[in-house]
Amino acid sequence: MEFLVEGVMSVTWQQVLMYAVGILLIWLAVKKEYEPALLLPMGFGAILVNLPSTGVLNQVLDGVGETNGIIQWLFETGIEASEALPILLFIGIGAMIDFGPLLSQPVMFLFGAAAQFGIFFAICAAVLLGFDLKDAASIGIIGAADGPTSILVSQVLRSNYVGPIAVAAYSYMALVPIVQPFAIRLVTTKKERRIHMEYKPGNVSKSMRIVFPIAVTLIVGMIAPTSVALVGFLMFGNLLRECGVLNNLSDTAQNQLSNLITLLLGITISFSMRAEAFVQLNTIMIMAIGLLAFVFDTIGGVIFAKILNLFLKTKINPMIGAAGISAFPMSARVVQKMAQKEEPGNIILMHAVGANVSGQIASVVAGGLVISLVTQYL
Repeated sequence: MEFLVEGVMSVTWQQVLMYAVGILLIWLAVKKEYEPALLLPMGFGAILVNLPSTGVLNQVLDGVGETNGIIQWLFETGIEASEALPILLFIGIGAMIDFGPLLSQPVMFLFGAAAQFGIFFAICAAVLLGFDLKDAASIGIIGAADGPTSILVSQVLRSNYVGPIAVAAYSYMALVPIVQPFAIRLVTTKKERRIHMEYKPGNVSKSMRIVFPIAVTLIVGMIAPTSVALVGFLMFGNLLRECGVLNNLSDTAQNQLSNLITLLLGITISFSMRAEAFVQLNTIMIMAIGLLAFVFDTIGGVIFAKILNLFLKTKINPMIGAAGISAFPMSARVVQKMAQKEEPGNIILMHAVGANVSGQIASVVAGGLVISLVTQYL
């Protein structure tokens, strides 16, 4: 009973707040089904790391000395020391992606690039709000709409806000069905959202599918060497999928490997959600900047499509530009759902998928470029 009283009395209001944050993340995962594979372990981990004197973090025991807790060990080994967990996850992501819709419509590469505008807008906003460059760059990568990339960049740049950045990145990824329709409607008319697009699938041969991940790795390696770890593992996973002789490994990467890494990543990143590091005014600012990054990613892609329409006879539905973010395949589904709602029978899904997978490549390239630019400046 005495231990119970001491434990309760040692809990701070900041830790109580983190319990509430953890419960909220679990609720969003279970009730709303928003990225449950990550939000649930992150939420439960937020509760674990804020319980006083537990064995999940380093602690000092009488007669034993200092012990290394399991969550801290996972964080230091799998993220802080080597960034292994987020990089390995890209093998599974690559194995899940079919680049066929993109290869049959190469113009969709442009939308993936245009929809990274929010990253650089958010970096500028963070600098103006007083964050130093490495933290501002890490915060801006929330706009990549790619959780593993956000974690990796913030770790490589040794940001002080890995936890808030990870929570913001995955939370807004989960909220794409809410955030993107709002942003799209801000900059489009009903007439534009009703534009029909005919899909003419090109002949994407097996040879082209195999050559593509190799070519992308070589090209990106020349342009942005610091992003090779991200792009290379993404493309390696896709090569497993497309080569046709390693189906078992492809299935393993898509399922067992992805599930295991996602599970470990979610519980491990909670190390950065300790109350003393998380409950700060800067956390609220990071969440706000992250939301702006997502909104301006969407707006950037849509505006780019509208500019193209000034020069095209056959108009593009500008909502396709919004699918250029990296939230695959959720963003493409959101765009198709909006098109269907505006006018039943309007099918633009394959165009949106092409832009969406382009965004997956563009986001990791943008992450590598940001790392390269910031490290050179510092």
